[in-house]
Amino acid sequence: MRDRLYIYNHSPIDFYFKQSSETFVVKEIPLYNFSGDGEHLVLYVRKKNLTTFELIKEFSNQLGINQKDIGYAGLKDKNALTYQYISIHKKHQKNLYRFNHKDIKILNTTYHKNKIKIGHLKGNSFFIRLKKVNEVNKLKIDEVLKSIKTYGMPNFFGYQRFGKDKNNYKDGKDILDGIKKERNKRVRKFLINSYQSYLFNLWLSKRIELSKLIDEFSKDELETLLNIPKNTIKSIKSQQHPFKILDGDLMQHYPYGKLFEYGHDDYERFLKKDISVTGLLSGKKVKKSSSIARVYEKDFDEELNVNGARRFAWVFVEQLKGVYKEKEAWYELEFYLPKGAYATTLLEELAKKELN
Repeated sequence: MRDRLYIYNHSPIDFYFKQSSETFVVKEIPLYNFSGDGEHLVLYVRKKNLTTFELIKEFSNQLGINQKDIGYAGLKDKNALTYQYISIHKKHQKNLYRFNHKDIKILNTTYHKNKIKIGHLKGNSFFIRLKKVNEVNKLKIDEVLKSIKTYGMPNFFGYQRFGKDKNNYKDGKDILDGIKKERNKRVRKFLINSYQSYLFNLWLSKRIELSKLIDEFSKDELETLLNIPKNTIKSIKSQQHPFKILDGDLMQHYPYGKLFEYGHDDYERFLKKDISVTGLLSGKKVKKSSSIARVYEKDFDEELNVNGARRFAWVFVEQLKGVYKEKEAWYELEFYLPKGAYATTLLEELAKKELN
């Protein structure tokens, strides 16, 4: 995969991070309060060293439930300590006593009228421990976190989306092109989504590159480089935010809401974190940007025989705290991100390199 770009201008920061249940903790925040009654039993579970699919398989095998009848809101990392909600029909509650797995613990249960479905989560809270952080790099992390608190960060898809060899997107493209067959519907969808994610990341890197050019070059130089009218360049260059919004960009109320086309009166709302800019996940039945924004989008828009979508290109990090433990040389982070955003993207922004 092509190297991606980073938005902030600090030099790379050195630290050691290996994702594990001791260094990476994820807690799912549900989209709504569960009703406390209904046909579905909601389980709040803690797992470690297991994927969500492996978690579901364990409940399926031990309780005799078809995997597709087990509801979940989102996928959680394997190499982590994670907390998430799943749902089963309440008729299986009588068999819960026999469920046993050393890496899965049922913390509590309640009821709800509906099965939990993909996307039924507000976001996730994270705890991350970085190791081998010296005093100099501690100060650099502090400064970058100030910028992230103020402005937010690019919403790249994380390395988890692309597999160990970072080639999932190639398999997804081969499936779309009819070169590769995949019978498992869940795996097929995941691989195709990986290709859509790949195109999105390429587009987002291109927009970051453009944002940096606008900051670094004069109006006259940009008029020649970008073939954009000088008065338009003047307007974009006046934006203090590191990510530049373009005419024709599709914005969305944050953290959820309707899409609408960017107007210059909307810029202050972006600064206030009321709205954010979206990027394209290529496919059918999806709204496209227009004007200058479309010029940069169309190179990463392919005619795919699946439904497309819009995704936040920029997210705002909430409840961000950093604590330095000098004796251990650890830097511990806590923060909240909306659904679909990757915590490791923040780490890669700090390190200015891709994590494995």
